[in-house]
Amino acid sequence: MPAPARRALAVAAAVLLAAAAGCSSGGGHPAKGSAHGSAPAAAGDAAQPAPAAIVTGPGPKSSYEVQPQPAPGSCHYRYTADKQPLPDPNCTPGALSPAVSQDNLKDTICKQGGYTSAIRPPANLTGKEKAENAKSYGYTGPMGDAEYDHLISLQLGGDPNDARNLWIQPPSPGHVPGKGPNNPKDSVETHLHTAICKGQVTLAAAQQAIATDWTTAEVKLGLKSGGTPATEPDADGD
Repeated sequence: MPAPARRALAVAAAVLLAAAAGCSSGGGHPAKGSAHGSAPAAAGDAAQPAPAAIVTGPGPKSSYEVQPQPAPGSCHYRYTADKQPLPDPNCTPGALSPAVSQDNLKDTICKQGGYTSAIRPPANLTGKEKAENAKSYGYTGPMGDAEYDHLISLQLGGDPNDARNLWIQPPSPGHVPGKGPNNPKDSVETHLHTAICKGQVTLAAAQQAIATDWTTAEVKLGLKSGGTPATEPDADGD
């Protein structure tokens, strides 16, 4: 083969070898993890599960009926590090009133003159429910020292008489027996209600926070820096 032909063949071979090397190193296709690839998400980037949706109850009624309670002994209190009581999420996950929404706040919970008194079940009915719920939770203390509490209060758009939204709340630490309920949860509810009506937090965010853990709700919503609130009267009732 003439020398010029041999030189041309050698050059062509070199070009082919260089092209092959480029393909094997990812030059022809984006590598995984590159700007154009589809690299697997890092463990820390995985989407966090959303909080469980809160159920919606039947809402306000012109006449209420006594609601069945969980089986005796089937509900168990939880307690925070500083001994504040929390309900059993399986028995008392909270329930929302379908009559309250972000769009109608001025006509419902933020209504001038109050809202909750017109939808509250009568005491003779809730007294029966409270006695049965005490059996559900195994509460044996003085009934007058425990509050039959709406987990999501009426002033936060909680359902008035859905059993999933009511629990017998035992006294908080420092309680003096025979002095009635001393629950600082009431002041948290009032603070959240004020924040909703001022547009500082959304209705849904406040409901989710109070249903998850009333002791941390204000901190989670950015309404305070930390600590358990002092006991104060509930401005609009639970």
